[in-house]
Amino acid sequence: MSERKVLQKYYPPDFDPSALQRRRGPKNAGPRIQQVRIMCPFTMRCTRCGAFSNRGLKKNARKETPPDEKYLGIQIVKLSFRCSSCSSEIIIKTDPKNQDYVVVSGAVRNNEPWRNRAAEEESVEQRLDRLEREEAEAAGEEELDKMEELEAKNQDAQREMAAADALDEIRHRNARINRSEKDGVDFVDTIVRTEDEERKQQEKEDEEAAKAAFAAARAQVESSAKVAEPEESPIEPQAPAPTFRRAVKKKKDHAAALGLKKKSS
Repeated sequence: MSERKVLQKYYPPDFDPSALQRRRGPKNAGPRIQQVRIMCPFTMRCTRCGAFSNRGLKKNARKETPPDEKYLGIQIVKLSFRCSSCSSEIIIKTDPKNQDYVVVSGAVRNNEPWRNRAAEEESVEQRLDRLEREEAEAAGEEELDKMEELEAKNQDAQREMAAADALDEIRHRNARINRSEKDGVDFVDTIVRTEDEERKQQEKEDEEAAKAAFAAARAQVESSAKVAEPEESPIEPQAPAPTFRRAVKKKKDHAAALGLKKKSS
């Protein structure tokens, strides 16, 4: 019995190694094809027989990587397999833009109402903006400042009030013009005269209000001064103030009482 693993090989005496030529087969210029085992990424219906291929169904498929089909440098992969009922070819490919798969031919994808159709039509910049906005909302970075919101509301209210006042003024002026035209009076003089009269009336009312305020203040000051003055009362005699000096008593002359006389020195 011969050896299974030959360690030495026989070379004939006339063997010329320079006569050997290294042979290389032609490279495949087309897409690279591999046999792979896949699972259906979604439920689809065959367009020929109407059979359904449910999501997760395992199939033997051919994987093709066409070199000219790329999205932002990401290679797009085609997968082709057979229908389980009629053996018709179904081709799907990857969709890196939407992170999904797309049916190319041979089947129709089932309607999935929960899928976001707007996400398929949005551009790359819109998608990045949406992702950043979602991350910011999740992190709580887009909380509105309450004070700024209140200030904005106040400014809007002030603008609305100013617009309403201007509109009322225009309406009053138009009404005065219409009245002056009906009376046959020049509306310019009427408007100027009415405005001057209103200004004078306002100044007169302000002056009267100021005079009334000053008069009320003066009356209040006088009444408070009268209350503060003390009432006159009869003067009562006051008792002498007590003194705390020690009174010196005069000594009695007992010698005079006995009829004795002091010698003069």
